[in-house]
Amino acid sequence: EEMRFSGHRIIALSLFILFLYVHRVQARPFVLVLSKDDLNSGYDDNGAYESSDFDDFGESDSKSEEELDHGSWRPIFEPNASAFHAASPQYYSGLHKILAAASEGNTILMEEAVSEIDSSASSGDPHAQSMMGFVYGIGMMWETSRAKSILHHHFAAEGGNMQSKMALAFRYLRQNMYDKAVQLYAELAVTAVNSFLISKDSPVVEPIRIHIGTEENKEALRKSRGEDDEDFQILEYQAQKGSPAAMYNMGLLYYFGLKGLRRDHAKALYWFSKAVEKGEPMSMEFLGEIYARGAGVERNYDKALECLTLAAKGGLYSAFNGLGYLYVKGYGVHKRNYTKAREYFERAADNEDPSGHYNLGVLYLKGIGVKRDVRLATKYFLVAANAGQPKAFYQIGKMFHTGVGLKKNLEMATVFYKLVAERGPWSSLSRWA
Repeated sequence: EEMRFSGHRIIALSLFILFLYVHRVQARPFVLVLSKDDLNSGYDDNGAYESSDFDDFGESDSKSEEELDHGSWRPIFEPNASAFHAASPQYYSGLHKILAAASEGNTILMEEAVSEIDSSASSGDPHAQSMMGFVYGIGMMWETSRAKSILHHHFAAEGGNMQSKMALAFRYLRQNMYDKAVQLYAELAVTAVNSFLISKDSPVVEPIRIHIGTEENKEALRKSRGEDDEDFQILEYQAQKGSPAAMYNMGLLYYFGLKGLRRDHAKALYWFSKAVEKGEPMSMEFLGEIYARGAGVERNYDKALECLTLAAKGGLYSAFNGLGYLYVKGYGVHKRNYTKAREYFERAADNEDPSGHYNLGVLYLKGIGVKRDVRLATKYFLVAANAGQPKAFYQIGKMFHTGVGLKKNLEMATVFYKLVAERGPWSSLSRWA
């Protein structure tokens, strides 16, 4: 009877790990239809948009995903993550055992792992407290306790654990407690937005799924081997033999940290540069962004301007956003020129690039180089959001939250903040597919 009981707990754990791996929403086009009643005619922001700078486009956060998402599971899959293990040794030791137990169906090891996590939680580790919140929530080896689950998530969230903030926010959402849910999702969304790249978004990827069967687990985890993966090695061989497409894809893998690879901007720069030498056009835009961000290389706005200009001339309309950014900031150009920036954003938007619509929305929302027009800004944000632009989701959420441009609606604000929050680095495990 005990073995059957434990078996159910192993199944529950497998479902929990499945949740962690698929916990990401890839922004896809959808249709948002608003009535005239949704529009706020007052436009009094009461300081909600006090900044006159173009900070919404801004420089993305240069911190690593682990720094933005303390307690991330990602380091346990990487051979060179000892620094993160040292910060919470007992917690990461427990995580290693949990994954091993789930893969092997080993209930004894699972009990040992959960006890180790609980000991770390009792000593005040917020990430272990978060894990215990899930343990009590799904009854993993221990009896289910909603009260203990909420309590552990509360302390973990107070300690900065993003997964627990997500868990609490979702619980509040399900209970229609929008006043509490919106605050947590807004906080998560801000961090997520700051982690986004300047203009490029990660390619669509499939999530990893952890199954109950040992062999299936080995096959799923095989994909997280990074540079040891056979498919990666084949791609690397093709790139080394001079394939421009392979060079470009190598750059993508390192730039976004896909397929089990840690983000490595220096290696991304190397492969994009090699691809450009071979005439591969899409790599030019990435080079422009790398130089603008100073990602893996000393920031060089002159080179950024050169690369983005060549990319735009080559027909990559999304590169107009990068050019507009440089003119808004006055980087790599003689001086700030809002008129030129707007023209570049308009060229991107005219070619149906959603970021072009988004950037025009920011200009009109804040009155940067144009007369402030919140209604027009709202329209641009809606177009961008309907095309799946995640920063536009954030702006619409903020409008519903503050009542600027859109009628105040905490439920709608929560929904849009949630869309952004689910794209934060705490959902990065899905990039390992």
